[in-house]
Amino acid sequence: MSSILNVIEKLKLSVSNIDDVPESFSSDVYKLTLTNGENVFIKIPFNKDKLIREFQMLETLKDIIPVPKVFDIWYGDESTNGALLLSAIQGTPCTGDIDEKLSFQIGVYHAMLHEVKTPGYGCHVTDGYKLLDQNNWRLHIKSNFEKWKEPCKEILDSKLYDRCILHFDEVLSTLPDPDGPCIVHMDFRPGNIMVDGNEVTGIIDFESARGGSSEIDFTKVNRYIWDVNPRTKIPYIKGYQSIRPMMALERVLPFYNIYDAFSAVVWCKNRGIEKNQAFLEENILTLRKSVGY
Repeated sequence: MSSILNVIEKLKLSVSNIDDVPESFSSDVYKLTLTNGENVFIKIPFNKDKLIREFQMLETLKDIIPVPKVFDIWYGDESTNGALLLSAIQGTPCTGDIDEKLSFQIGVYHAMLHEVKTPGYGCHVTDGYKLLDQNNWRLHIKSNFEKWKEPCKEILDSKLYDRCILHFDEVLSTLPDPDGPCIVHMDFRPGNIMVDGNEVTGIIDFESARGGSSEIDFTKVNRYIWDVNPRTKIPYIKGYQSIRPMMALERVLPFYNIYDAFSAVVWCKNRGIEKNQAFLEENILTLRKSVGY
């Protein structure tokens, strides 16, 4: 609580109520009611790079797709990584039933996001836009997976681990050429899609967004939307294709299911397995399904 009070003081806000937003898994997010009755959000990032990344992405996208407006930014001090003061978007996270109309809209906005080009494969950090090694997306993906092997080996069943490594190498060679570099959200799931009824009102949480290949951005759409309600897949694809061509999903999804789940296992290890046990188990199950184990 001391961090949010510090931010409120630094941004000179007059606040009547503070509510924690519990579904934020990395940064700390608070909903504030100002004394004039207006609702706003404060986001305190996990690190300063995430602060800069989200700010730059929201500024880039503000006239392209519906995203929160940045009212103010504070760059932090010795005790706090900084904070963003963001507008409230009408509606609620899209965690309920998704009909075909809504799925079509989600596809449209996702494609509009992917249509925004970036200076290269890379991301915004505190000292500018940092390109990936050799500006090479595939090299980046392989390098990440190599780094995750050791921590995953400590957690996963040895047979499951071996099958994942083998499967990764097999499906990597079948991937289509990467597209981009374009903006990829990296966490495009229902909790980050705001809706009012069956209308999309905004996309939130760009702290992990970067310049990448669109192929990485369909994994959570598949897991949390299409797998939950298969009828949403065709409308989503139609919406997406009304803006830009769709990647060859049948070649992309098997690879990124493992890549994403491997990444999540490491995330749980780094952030605490005990408090993230349910998320860890979800991703281990994804790995088992992916390799048929």
